Amino acid sequence: MSGFLYFILPALGGYALTSMYLLKNPLILHRKKRTAFFSTHISHRGGCGERIESTMEAFTHAVEQGTQMVELDCHLTHDGHVVVSHDENLHRQTGHNITMSALNLQDLPLYKGRLEVTFHTGCFSSGADRKFALLEDFFRKFPEIPISIEIKENNTQLIQKVSDLVKRYNRDELTVWATVNSSIMKKCRKTNSSMPYSFTMNRGVLLLLLYYSGLLPFVPLGESLLQFYLPRIINRTFIPQKHILRNRLLIALLEKVTMRKSLFNHLAARGIQVHLFVCNKEEDIKAAFEVGATGVMTDYPTLLSSYLCRNRSQD
Repeated sequence: MSGFLYFILPALGGYALTSMYLLKNPLILHRKKRTAFFSTHISHRGGCGERIESTMEAFTHAVEQGTQMVELDCHLTHDGHVVVSHDENLHRQTGHNITMSALNLQDLPLYKGRLEVTFHTGCFSSGADRKFALLEDFFRKFPEIPISIEIKENNTQLIQKVSDLVKRYNRDELTVWATVNSSIMKKCRKTNSSMPYSFTMNRGVLLLLLYYSGLLPFVPLGESLLQFYLPRIINRTFIPQKHILRNRLLIALLEKVTMRKSLFNHLAARGIQVHLFVCNKEEDIKAAFEVGATGVMTDYPTLLSSYLCRNRSQD
């Protein structure tokens, strides 16, 4: 037994030291990713705290406030149009309990005049524009603004149509595939492999396992972005529907396990952007950057712009 330990302990020590060194110096083994954009300021659903979510008015306002990237979701109408909408069922947004896929584009109802901000409980947004936007409308008006498109449903037609629009407007390098579902991401990547893509839920868990096992510095990563909750907002500005996430001990553990500055610095050094969401208070924006986020996603683009402006002037 002592002979076994004589060999294994030095080997484990050497492995640990090598892993720690490469974690801080990842370019020894990996080529740095070069995406066509680097976004510090990201507007969630187009900045849905200041205008009605996912409308052209919201997107325009966010861009005017200096956002560098827009996060949005897409669904397909019955007659095959790619519409920007967070939900497939339109009850929360419009008051009509009907799905997007059951309606033709011309029959879509208007957004409510006043809409609660999902990640800022008790706060509401409003605006003059209450129409659902087409993804193509965004591409036409903002040809140079990067976007992250979350695909929530395993819909081959939707994925193909999104890809076709991306190609038609020459936006492959500026448009990110995003989804929590690995099988959906596999389909997205197969449909258009030239678009950058973010970590899915399963890949995020694997990322943490690689990090804590020390294997991360040795493993190649195809993703260009990590987009994840800032756990401290949960049960404060964001009240989750799942009761398991209302457990304070669980959230504290989640924050301890996921918010690792050395992990985020390693990813950033490899050219993988780290976006934390949804930061709707200055204290949360500050916390996100302090833990190593390269970008912050917010419902309030004016707030984030003000924070960035003030802190740049102090540097």
